[in-house]
Amino acid sequence: MSDRKYRQRGYQDDERDRRPKGEKKPAPPKERAPGRVLQDERGPKTPNLMAAHEVFRCARCGNLLSLSVGRLDGCAKCGVDLHSCIQCASFDTSATWECAQSASLPSRVSPKDEHNTCTMFTPRTTIERQTGSPASGSNGNAGGSSSSNTARRAFDDLFK
Repeated sequence: MSDRKYRQRGYQDDERDRRPKGEKKPAPPKERAPGRVLQDERGPKTPNLMAAHEVFRCARCGNLLSLSVGRLDGCAKCGVDLHSCIQCASFDTSATWECAQSASLPSRVSPKDEHNTCTMFTPRTTIERQTGSPASGSNGNAGGSSSSNTARRAFDDLFK
């Protein structure tokens, strides 16, 4: 009697059960040639990543701003106060009083988009990839024709 309920052949069979009688054991596998080489004598290959930089953008209009924020500074484009809750790294709409640091706040700060005197304010920064060339500038040009010409020239160069 078998110790298994079903007798069909499968993964639990021993090697001797799979081989027909009289057949020899298979030879051990030969050493394989190396596959795709990920490194050479200089070390591992590094991916070709774009450069990244830390930026501070206005929460209302997305205007690029300097990382140093004074207490009375405002956005040059839309005029919203920069030293406010919506510009802070601790601003969290799901937290108590909409602040991740709410345990140390004496009371709720309202409205969130106006100037306040919070001592825990730190500008909300993000890491962005530098996708444009340094000559074109990351702030955008006032004359959009030169940037569109550059983009058009780059597109046309793809098909040469």
